[in-house]
Amino acid sequence: MEYNTGLNKLILPEYGRNVQKLVEQAVEIEDKEKRSKFIEGIINHMGNMYPYLRDLRDFKHKIWDHFVIISKFKLSEDSPFPVPKSTTFADEPEKIPYKNKNFRYKHFGKNILDMLDYASKLEDGEEKTILTALLANHMKKLYLTWSKDQVDDSFIFQKISELTKGKLKVNKDLILSASGSLVSKKPRKNNSDKKYSGKKYYDKKDRNKGGRRY
Repeated sequence: MEYNTGLNKLILPEYGRNVQKLVEQAVEIEDKEKRSKFIEGIINHMGNMYPYLRDLRDFKHKIWDHFVIISKFKLSEDSPFPVPKSTTFADEPEKIPYKNKNFRYKHFGKNILDMLDYASKLEDGEEKTILTALLANHMKKLYLTWSKDQVDDSFIFQKISELTKGKLKVNKDLILSASGSLVSKKPRKNNSDKKYSGKKYYDKKDRNKGGRRY
């Protein structure tokens, strides 16, 4: 019994183990005419695996490129199209550098941190006051969405000061929006006024009138 852990690594996993084995067999065929017929069957099979891509202009070219890549470029001369350069696949692609700044209150998000930093650099005035109030309200909403618990305004003010290292302070007279207006709650359906009878529901008030079915 064969196990994947003991087999060669799949070069293009989307085509599966069987296609790779067929390509490996094609590499071993020395007679060019026999090899061409064998390869033609593999190419047709690979194309049938993704019929929805047949409308692409360079569909056949892509299939041949994939075939050559699976053969580890050993069958490059059999391709009727210009083949990709083997050096392109010699090394692993470079990893995209992501900004991964660890911060304590991830439920507020990095955008909030950037906006707090921007607000802290503004000169004192109406613009800074309004922006700070908007940020405080949004932070309260984010916190309520994350924790589902009530939160005091002073807690949000404290976090703003903490996240900006004391550069941005909120006026203590500021009153943030009520929790209920920031986070909407779906009303629960109340079926207490409905009586179950068989497979139908009836309103109590309509029971004497024959009942209204739902």
